[in-house]
Amino acid sequence: MSAKRTNAAYSVVEPTTTSKRVAGTLVVLYAIVTMIPLLWIFATGWKSPPDSISYPPKILFEPTAEGHCNLFTTRTRQTDEFIESLGPPRGMCDRITRERNMVIAGESNYFPRFVNSLIIAFGSTFFAVLLGTISAYAFSRFKVPLADDLLFFILSTRMMPPIAVAIPIYLMYREVGLSDTRLGMILLYTAVNVSLAVWLLKGFIDEIPREYEEAAMVDGYTRLQAFWKVVLPQASTGIAATAIFCLIFAWNEYAFAVLLTSGTAQTAPPFIPTIIGEGGMDWPAVGAGTTIFLVPILVFTILLRKHLLRGITFGAVRK
Repeated sequence: MSAKRTNAAYSVVEPTTTSKRVAGTLVVLYAIVTMIPLLWIFATGWKSPPDSISYPPKILFEPTAEGHCNLFTTRTRQTDEFIESLGPPRGMCDRITRERNMVIAGESNYFPRFVNSLIIAFGSTFFAVLLGTISAYAFSRFKVPLADDLLFFILSTRMMPPIAVAIPIYLMYREVGLSDTRLGMILLYTAVNVSLAVWLLKGFIDEIPREYEEAAMVDGYTRLQAFWKVVLPQASTGIAATAIFCLIFAWNEYAFAVLLTSGTAQTAPPFIPTIIGEGGMDWPAVGAGTTIFLVPILVFTILLRKHLLRGITFGAVRK
């Protein structure tokens, strides 16, 4: 009696159980490593100044809101007699400040800088995506003379480091009155981001069949109506992905913000490193400010995460 031979078939595409476990372990380890700095910054925002600079670093500590209070207020040291003459503390921050023999002198400049970041980053992202979508549609659907050369020229604007053009831009902005203005920063970030938007969105629009627009125009739509009602909904994933990348650049940009702004239009990135406490850098306030600064970009990315994943893989598999 001959023994039956069983043939085990293995899929070339489907990963094995071992490879899945190894890949899952690597992903978890990578996520932990990347999250440690963020968790440490968050924890620093709830430490006291002595705990924030203690050595060895303290992992277990008594949380305090002193860093957040220092972030949003300015303080001045006073005598015990003057502090007692003020009466009981008004609020948590006032109580924490008086424990350090100080009083609150007024509000800090963090909130106005944070608002500047919101206006400049989201404003430049809107205009960069708007101009990038229109330009990408033109390159994708019309016969533009020297299209390849123009696209390369547009992309080349992203190749040089920002510091290479920082001085000429500073001199130009000073002459035209755009230095230290929100409008100037929005225009600058839009100009930098529009090249990225054109290249990303052209790839997305190329994947949308022209037959959709032709069918819409046969039904009586104009070119603009077909673009608005047919192309834009189909390209929404690409637009969302492009908006996230543009927003990340404008939100975190530091070199231009340091050189071109000083007060009125200064954003949070150049302001946070200047938070000074008694005896040096106020690290709890820096940690609190950095944590709050991360929230808008994190929320925006989470809200568009589905579009981001679909946008990155859009057109990867052709039917």
